[in-house]
This record gives sequence, C-alpha cells and structure tokens, in this order.
Amino acid sequence: MKKEDKGLVIETLSEQIKASTVLYLADISGLNAAQTSELRRTCFNKGIKLEVVKNTLLRKAMESVGNNYEGLYNALKGNTALMITDQAKTPAVLIKEFAKKNKLGRPELKGAYVEETCYLGANNLEFLINIKSKNELIGEVVGILQSPAKNVISALQSGGGKIAGIVKTLSERPQ
Repeated sequence: MKKEDKGLVIETLSEQIKASTVLYLADISGLNAAQTSELRRTCFNKGIKLEVVKNTLLRKAMESVGNNYEGLYNALKGNTALMITDQAKTPAVLIKEFAKKNKLGRPELKGAYVEETCYLGANNLEFLINIKSKNELIGEVVGILQSPAKNVISALQSGGGKIAGIVKTLSERPQ
C-alpha cells in the first residue's frame, strides 16, 4: 500500500472513530466467505459498520483522534475487524449470537471502547451485553422519580372523591 493510500485510510478511520462513541474490535479469522458476508449483512441491518483493518493503521487513527484508546492497543494483534456504532450493547449481542450460531467461537471480542471506557478480552462480552445505555438509565431514573408523584396525585384524587361524598351525605341529611 502506498504512503498516500495509508494516509487516506488513517484519515477516514479517524473521522469514523470521532463520529462514534462505541468501538468494538473483533477477531473474525476462521470465518469463510459466506459466513463473513452473513456477518457483514447482519451488522448492516443492525446499524453497525464492520470493517477489517490493519492494526497499525487503526492504531495511528486512534492516536490522531486523541481519546483514551490506549487500553485497546494491546488488542491490536492478529486479524482485527472494527465495529463502529452508537449503540453500546448491540455489537456484543451480535458477536455472542453469531458465534453461537456458527459454533466456531468467531467472531471473538478482542476489545471495546464504550462511553469512554476500554474493555479488553472476550471475558468482558457478558458484561457488555448487560450494560445499559444512557437512554435506558435515564428512562429508569424518570420512572423512579415519577412514581412518588403519581402516588400523591392518585391519593389526592381518591381523597377528593371521599370528601365530596361526605359533604353530599351531610347536606342530604335532615337537620
């Protein structure tokens, strides 16, 4: 590959990395052409950009972005596929399901960068699957905050009916 081509690849990767908050590194070696094509199609359908990259070019792209990607540098060995998305756990679920389906153990998680934190190794796959997105956490907090307010409103509404019933009974009573 010519130096100009490498520079262009690094620049393109840098732009893609800057635009996303979630990166997954996976090892897809051992997959045949049909399986690789199926993996690419599945990734596309789930909004994940899958790209097989050279480790040195990816490292240079990560260095040029300037975020804390240092934790992923140790994972840049062997065959590396880069998965770029904005959904924190979707790639982890896809990796697990696809590896289970093909019974090859591939793709295998090498590392991930999710919400400014690096995760190395396949042993973090279950954790990444169970991680909640920012929107899910916000939804839970809003639900928790709304619960007491709903209880108060419900009590006031039911209490108002009781008071109205008592007043009506008292007004109808002969004096």
